[in-house]
Amino acid sequence: MNSDANADVNADMPAPGAADLPAGIAAAVEAQPSALKPLVVPRWQRLVGLAIAATALLALLLSGFLWQKLSSIQEQLARQSADASAQSLEARSTAKQAQELARESAARVAVFDARLSEITLQRSQLEELMQSLSRSRDENLVVDIESAIRLAQQQAQLTGSVEPLLAALKTADQRVSRAAQPRLTSLQRAIRRDIDRIKSAVVSDTPGLLMKLDELVRLADELVLANAVAPVSATGSIKRQNLETLPTWWQRSLQVVMNEARSLVRLSRIEQPEAALLSPEQSFFLRENLKLKLLNARLGLLARQIESAQADLATAHQSLNKYFNATSRKTQTALALLQQVQNQMKTLQLPQVDETLASLATAAAGR
Repeated sequence: MNSDANADVNADMPAPGAADLPAGIAAAVEAQPSALKPLVVPRWQRLVGLAIAATALLALLLSGFLWQKLSSIQEQLARQSADASAQSLEARSTAKQAQELARESAARVAVFDARLSEITLQRSQLEELMQSLSRSRDENLVVDIESAIRLAQQQAQLTGSVEPLLAALKTADQRVSRAAQPRLTSLQRAIRRDIDRIKSAVVSDTPGLLMKLDELVRLADELVLANAVAPVSATGSIKRQNLETLPTWWQRSLQVVMNEARSLVRLSRIEQPEAALLSPEQSFFLRENLKLKLLNARLGLLARQIESAQADLATAHQSLNKYFNATSRKTQTALALLQQVQNQMKTLQLPQVDETLASLATAAAGR
């Protein structure tokens, strides 16, 4: 089929004439007529050529398109480069501004750090001052409380009453509560324990003891000695009345003589021989010595010298039993009063506040 198509194409195409060829060629043609036969090209070759031509044209078109795109890309890159240059310049200026701002910020930060360090130093100094003032206030409070409690203790020892000491402890408790310092909590607990102990303690009544000692001093002049002669009492008047009832004078005279004879002899029981050997002059000094012992006991009680007062009372009690009539009502009254005073003197010791004083010493030492 290809050969037929080529034949048709060759038949349709006009044959070149001799007149259309140059002279040399024409002579050659004439000499060789067989070489001038028409050249037959196959159809597939022509299609390949057309395809190559189309491919070349397409490549040319693509090259033009690519060239155009490359040109646009170059323009875009040029614009981007220009923009990048502008942005770089702007970034440089911004960086310079940032550096200047950073320098200013660093300077300000340095100034702020210096001021902050100064403020921190001032704050630390202020805290130290406040702590010093707080410690000084606490120390002054502790010293005041200790002074008040010791003074109240002395007053309690002088008066024999626990009221001054109890009032001082209550005032100290209120002051510690108002201070509200944690380091004084142990002191407050010690104060409250001492308050409870003082309230529960049994303390003798010192004014009552003084009154009893004054009563003993007053009774000293009225006590009857063991060797004292009994005074003439109502019995003597009764005997005189009996004498008047006698009928005769000689009976009355005899009765008087007999009564006088009986009065010359006196029988009494004396346990201590020394009491019988006292003369009337010595009885005066005995009473004065007894009163002196009682007054010394009174002074010892006021001075809170309990042991000395107890020793004087023991000496007075021994004198009463040794030199005075134990069967006399006043002697028995004096002995009873003296025994009461001695028994109350045993419970006269005031309760101590050693725990509070120890807590005050600990707080003053700052522990």
